[in-house]
Amino acid sequence: MFIDSAKIYVKAGNGGNGMVSFHREKYIAAGGPDGGDGGKGGDVIFQVDEGLNTLIDFRYKKHFKAEPGQDGGPSNCSGKNGENMIIKVPLGTMVKDEMTGMTLVDLIKPGQTCIIARGGKGGKGNQHFATPTRQVPNFAKSGDLGEERNLILEMKMIADVGLLGFPNVGKSTILSMVSAAKPKIANYHFTTLVPNLGVVQIEQGKSFVIADIPGLIEGAHEGVGLGHEFLRHVERTKLLVHVVDISGVEGRNAIEDFDTINAELEKYNAVLASRPQIVAANKMDIPGSEENYQAFKEEFEGRGYKVFGISAATNKGLKELMYYVSDILSTLPDTILLDESREEEVVYTAEGEKPFEIRIEDGVYVVEGSWVRKVLGSTNMANYESLQYFQRALRRKGVIDALEAMGIEEGDTVRILDTEFDYTR
Repeated sequence: MFIDSAKIYVKAGNGGNGMVSFHREKYIAAGGPDGGDGGKGGDVIFQVDEGLNTLIDFRYKKHFKAEPGQDGGPSNCSGKNGENMIIKVPLGTMVKDEMTGMTLVDLIKPGQTCIIARGGKGGKGNQHFATPTRQVPNFAKSGDLGEERNLILEMKMIADVGLLGFPNVGKSTILSMVSAAKPKIANYHFTTLVPNLGVVQIEQGKSFVIADIPGLIEGAHEGVGLGHEFLRHVERTKLLVHVVDISGVEGRNAIEDFDTINAELEKYNAVLASRPQIVAANKMDIPGSEENYQAFKEEFEGRGYKVFGISAATNKGLKELMYYVSDILSTLPDTILLDESREEEVVYTAEGEKPFEIRIEDGVYVVEGSWVRKVLGSTNMANYESLQYFQRALRRKGVIDALEAMGIEEGDTVRILDTEFDYTR
């Protein structure tokens, strides 16, 4: 089954918590703090696997979680780092954030890897908080949470040449004649249900990849027919071979068909419609095709297109067409992306989340945020020094000033996560 899009959820591992521990040994009365640090959580990493050609694996498994880091131990022992989660995807996979629609990375190179969700840092053990005036720190830092996100995966085939045209004009037959690909071929519309790739060998050491895209019809950019589902696979091609049925046996007009398909490309993506095109007038073996071809060739050579009269069924003209395609490809850039201003790879960089946000809910001042969650998790509420550290951290970060700016009064309730405090000046 050919699957070229999927939605998945990924979660990097949380960092391990730092430990509160004190050295205990015979004849050593005050060994001091020796709580170890927590381990780093595992990352979620996407990796290109050239052996894959579909996203079908993500139809059955949609949740991916990396291993969390282990908590720190006594005797200054650090926790073990969590194992990374490696997710293998086909070449040409684009990874997008479902919430923002932003492209995180475009995996277009063999073996390419990218960290999509970073694991949380491990928390510091209490050994780090000893000072000349705080010799018995009874608190440690908790580990950071790992990043999590919902993703959209879209696979776009990597091909040099794309075959375009209405259904049943002979694209699959051309592919089967010029390469070793064996697409399903029959004399009815929409025989081709999925894109097919083939390698055309021109001579020793000289070849290119050609893609047969399911036939487009009028309204394809709006979802009519089958081809609209696979238009994304034409986007990476450097050159388009536009196949038309020159015989007219189905009552079609080759000139109108050409203009209709190009109008659909323009509506789908203007950059795609501007790609170089070569016109292949197929089914020249059918009686009456020669007369149609002469009028067609005169019209399109007047428009500046190179036109080839071919018969895919009898292999007539295909060699000349493929050699010409190879020559044109050698003059085109190696990689053409739809957004010419975008780099080949857009590596995701996490934007700094606000350290805290404050809202009023039923008269209670609710403080939320990743930083607040972390500092509260590192606080030992039963220890005076730890509470003092917590209060100083809130003031340094601006939480107290923000509460006062919102009009908090003496005795008002402040809620941080599930813990409530009475505000005092």
